Amino acid sequence: MRKLFYRPINRRIYDVVSSRKDISETIEKRYNILLILIVLVLLVVIATLFYVQIVQNEVYQEKVATLNQNIIEGTSAPRGRIYDRNHRLIVDNTPTKIIYYKRKSGTSTKEELNIAYKLGELIQVDYARLSTKMLKTFYMKQHPKEVDKKITKKEWQKLEERKLTDDEIEDMKYERITDEELATYTEVDKEAAYIYYLMNNGYSYAEKTVKKENITDEEYALVSENLKNLPGIGTRLDWDRSYPYGNVFRSILGNVSTTETGIPLELKDYYLNKGYSLNDRVGLSYLEYQYEDILRGEKNLYQVNANGENTLYQAGKRGNDIVLTIDIELQKAVEEILTAEVLKTKTEPNTDYYNRSFVLITDPKTGEVLAMAGKQAIQKEDGSYEVVDYTPGILTSPVVMGSVVKGASQIVGYNTGALKVGETRYDTCIKVAATPIKCSWRYMGKLNDITALKYSSNTYQFYTAIKVGHGNYQYNKPLSVDPEAFNIYRNTFAEFGLGVKTGIDLPVESLGYKGTSTLAGHLFDFSIGQYDTYTPIQLAQYIGTIANNGARMQPYLLKEIYQPTKNGLTKKTSETSPKKLNQVNTTQEYLDRVKLGFQEVMKTGGTGTGYINLDYKPAGKTGTSESFVDSDGDGAIDKETVTNTFAGYAPYDNPKVAFTVISPDIYYQKGWSTYQSTVNKRITTAITNKYFELYPN
Repeated sequence: MRKLFYRPINRRIYDVVSSRKDISETIEKRYNILLILIVLVLLVVIATLFYVQIVQNEVYQEKVATLNQNIIEGTSAPRGRIYDRNHRLIVDNTPTKIIYYKRKSGTSTKEELNIAYKLGELIQVDYARLSTKMLKTFYMKQHPKEVDKKITKKEWQKLEERKLTDDEIEDMKYERITDEELATYTEVDKEAAYIYYLMNNGYSYAEKTVKKENITDEEYALVSENLKNLPGIGTRLDWDRSYPYGNVFRSILGNVSTTETGIPLELKDYYLNKGYSLNDRVGLSYLEYQYEDILRGEKNLYQVNANGENTLYQAGKRGNDIVLTIDIELQKAVEEILTAEVLKTKTEPNTDYYNRSFVLITDPKTGEVLAMAGKQAIQKEDGSYEVVDYTPGILTSPVVMGSVVKGASQIVGYNTGALKVGETRYDTCIKVAATPIKCSWRYMGKLNDITALKYSSNTYQFYTAIKVGHGNYQYNKPLSVDPEAFNIYRNTFAEFGLGVKTGIDLPVESLGYKGTSTLAGHLFDFSIGQYDTYTPIQLAQYIGTIANNGARMQPYLLKEIYQPTKNGLTKKTSETSPKKLNQVNTTQEYLDRVKLGFQEVMKTGGTGTGYINLDYKPAGKTGTSESFVDSDGDGAIDKETVTNTFAGYAPYDNPKVAFTVISPDIYYQKGWSTYQSTVNKRITTAITNKYFELYPN
């Protein structure tokens, strides 16, 4: 029995000893690994110290020296210039004189009042904007003791008891300053009051512009000579954006803030975190905003000595210059054509609700935008019309496009097997129970997939939609379709650029309206462009994708970037490469059928007959859609109108240019008149002729 117990005990002892040995070996291994890691870390630290202290010693010494110096920034730096694709200057900087005030620490109100009067002796300021409130504020600053006496002891007591607030006391002071007291002020006083207001309007220690416009050389010289007697007042040269082509393409070029407005309040944190100052000038809209980082200039750096005098430490420079894809001469011509045609159309019958048209001219192979313009007619008080720019509407105004989208619809049919290449059908009306009958705009007889596009048959697309939706159509019987059919259409349309963002390099772009119904009738409407809405820029991308054999290119306006030089555009830093967003999921055979149909559209008998000179070898598609407007502004859509669209390209065998023209609400049934304006056709003819005049080859 002892033997039986002895053996297990020996085994346990052995196991314990063995286990302790393993633990010891493990600890030793981990210790060695830790030691190696420590050595490696030390080597990295030593290497870094060597690099900083030996290799980069001079660089870091200069940085330290800079930090120890009192370095301040200049107030403003000119932005980069903007050119068109042919290097014509379209946005420049014009020097302008500035007289400004920047409060110095410790400056008293009495000193500021004195400065305002002294400055008024040297310059003329238009004080027409001087309000009563401004004048009362000036009076309060000049006569603080007298104004305080207008508050009773009981009111002061209430302030101490917190029954009145400081703001309420100030309001009482304002109210109790009489007209008689203000009437004592002379023209000189009022001018000083307005100057004082300008000196204190805005952030406390930010620079305030006292005078910028119409500064004479004499005024500028007088102020500059008397700066020692005008603490805080300064003179400098600033700049304003100038536009050699006037208002051409003006809205898309965008705006820049002033020194007075500085960075936008809603973006203050964003810009301050990027190193901007409160009164820095920044791009506010469109291209100026989009390319702020490129166009922004570098301000002068000044070193302040012990006497408070500034010496130039590092010269600033103008921002980088950019070249756009736009041809400004073509853009100018397009805007002139649009303006004339919009005004002419407003004199035609049945155009009560027509007020705008859009044009896009693009390169379908690259996505470059050669011209883009929108014009809107605004009725004046005397009943006449003036035309204003509405180019941003190209990005933000969705429209029911109509039959122009039938090219994409046929691709859906081919891809799903709902339509065969060369398939023939009779153009017969469709009637679903409890719904109005649906027909083409005229009876067309027997059609194939090419002639259906040429004559723009609606029913040809309806029968395709029924098959896509796996419907079982019988005349005047109920019809249901698979809801997935809507997704099938939308997904394919999106591949062409319809219903999705195009990616254009501008800060604002709408998607358009997407319907929610899954009824068969609305699927019919969708297939002929009468349901979802799309923006003009989306339609331009759509036609470009067809012209480019299914390759959807991202539209863009920025072509090149150049470093600023005195001798023009000489140092290119970058160039935009065309970006392919996707390839339409279909076959070249199917695309060729659509393109052949689009060629036929432009020939005799097609819906696009006469739109573009056949010598240019055009291809394209027209569209006519039913639209609706709110005629009386009550929020309810109550009038039916007609919208005309066109999208095409040329030459059809090697597309170099694509055209998109949209004129919403051109027709309204008024009385017995059936007149429909041909404005969309006229615009298309004019802009294509102008393009080929400028680019004959």
